Amino acid sequence: MQQDHIAGYLAKARAKLRVARELAKQREWDDVVSRAYYAAFHAAQAVLLAEGHQAETHRGLLTLFSLVLVKTGKFEKKWGKFLANLKDDREAGDYEALSYLDEQTAGRALTEAEEFVGKVEEFLA
Repeated sequence: MQQDHIAGYLAKARAKLRVARELAKQREWDDVVSRAYYAAFHAAQAVLLAEGHQAETHRGLLTLFSLVLVKTGKFEKKWGKFLANLKDDREAGDYEALSYLDEQTAGRALTEAEEFVGKVEEFLA
């Protein structure tokens, strides 16, 4: 059952990346960043579940990822920073009336999310 949930989270992560790439073609920068974040979010849920943990909130996900995976040396600090940056940018794009998210920010978010999902998949393989 746990393996099914892990596989489900990874499938959602890959699906969010596909949608983010499509949104980038349409120049929908806020939504690219949002989907990129959710790709990383679902990948992080997968790896945390594999380690015996489940986050209940977005903040909790960052905290658990840091404690369970970064502080133990299983993941480098940069992966936690990617996750935190993606979360912050997603919140700005989703909630701020005047978004600062542009093509460059969206491109960085998509690249970081793709690398993050790839790293999680590599770790879980």
